[in-house]
Amino acid sequence: MRATLKRQTLIAAAVVAVAGIAACGNTPSQPGQGSGPGMSFFVTSAGSGKGADLGGLAGADRICQTLAASAGAGSRTWRAYLSAQPAGGTAGVNARDRIGRGPWHNAKGQLIASDVAALHGAGNNINKQTALTEKGATVNGRGDTPNMHDVLTGSQPDGTFISGNVDSTCRNWTHSGPDGAAMVGHHDRMGLDDSAPAKSWNSSHLSRGGCSQDALKGTGGAGLLYCFAAN
Repeated sequence: MRATLKRQTLIAAAVVAVAGIAACGNTPSQPGQGSGPGMSFFVTSAGSGKGADLGGLAGADRICQTLAASAGAGSRTWRAYLSAQPAGGTAGVNARDRIGRGPWHNAKGQLIASDVAALHGAGNNINKQTALTEKGATVNGRGDTPNMHDVLTGSQPDGTFISGNVDSTCRNWTHSGPDGAAMVGHHDRMGLDDSAPAKSWNSSHLSRGGCSQDALKGTGGAGLLYCFAAN
């Protein structure tokens, strides 16, 4: 009788141990599974609330860093995918030069791009299903209410700043007035037609009606950003 009870006790303990190991193996906080240390790319779940006035590049980076920290990825250095135009004697800034070398994965561990060249070429994997927020949620796109597929970039398709006298960065991300404009991309790769700009993730069209929150909403946006881990 004692031998039988002892054997049953050992079997029960083994079952518990195996269950515990299995549970640990499915923990979503593991790198590459769910938001956390493995995440290196996301679309912000919210903007500044002041349209395209992000507090400049530094302010935009803080938005990325703060949201990443809320998702358990604050130990990484985060950069907003934004270009800045030459102004006041300062040189322009290219978004592609701010975000590190890659590779980048979303909150579910899906590969977004292996490096900067792939991100701006055929190796890009940004679409509505993969361009997730820091929380791992999808972002409304064309056909959803409200449409929020416009993401601020201020960039050309190759990730460089837009030269010339046309404001494409809302005064380098410091303005939310009724004038100016910001270049945006479509995270869902959808637009009014099948043209390259309509399907571009980073250079679809300029915002219309200014740089305010309402102006950005008017063209299908909410002042959201792409954030990349630079390390």
